[in-house]
Amino acid sequence: MKKTITLFLLGIFLFSCATKDDVVYFNGVSSADNSIGLDSYSPTYHIDDELVIIVNALDAEAARPFNKASVSVSLDILDARGRERIQTYRVDSEGNIQFPVLGKVAIAGLNRAQATQMLQEKLSDYIKNPIVDIETVNYRITVLGEVNRPGTYTASNERITLVEAISLAGDLTIYGERENVLVIQDYDGKKTYTRVNLKSTDLFNSPVYYLSQNDVVYVEPNKTRAKNSAIGAQTGVLLSAFGLLISVSALVVTIINTSSN
Repeated sequence: MKKTITLFLLGIFLFSCATKDDVVYFNGVSSADNSIGLDSYSPTYHIDDELVIIVNALDAEAARPFNKASVSVSLDILDARGRERIQTYRVDSEGNIQFPVLGKVAIAGLNRAQATQMLQEKLSDYIKNPIVDIETVNYRITVLGEVNRPGTYTASNERITLVEAISLAGDLTIYGERENVLVIQDYDGKKTYTRVNLKSTDLFNSPVYYLSQNDVVYVEPNKTRAKNSAIGAQTGVLLSAFGLLISVSALVVTIINTSSN
């Protein structure tokens, strides 16, 4: 009986063991490595992006016609005052925004610097030395699967990495598949699917290391989680009952041995 119990416990221990390499990120990085990241990355605007665009100039009155009016927004129906929020520009299905005075302006495919320069050039016909500030207000990333806090997160700026997105979601669980993380992107209605290995330093050179607006990151379960799910509730109960039976048997054996002595 003792031999059976020992073998049973040893089997559980071996089944649950994992090597360090199974869970460690960025394997192969040494202190001598000095990889250069994609520092030049700058996101471009896409269909359905929601932008706040503010135009300023030394002559504030001259810039006023080029700014949308603020609106009062309140989440509390008892608060009549609300709070002021600047109206936004949504990039339409053709990649344009409707800008005051200027009319239809093509902005999809441009990054912030390019869009800023383009608007300043157009506004120079009406304003002396215009200053344009653009901000994306619906820059969101969704992280699903084997992470501690799955959900949709709003980025604090327009440049977020895959590592930062996973960090927002509380990191992978111990059951997350680290070698095959899926990133789903949507470029103006066309879906792209890219898989990355978090355990490899090649991650930093991946085209999805920097995420885009509305990207979805999916961490699939590893083999251990899949096996546990396949066992099912009924099998789990049987295993629990079997474990209880072994414990009771061990207790009986102990009592018998004590009585014999």
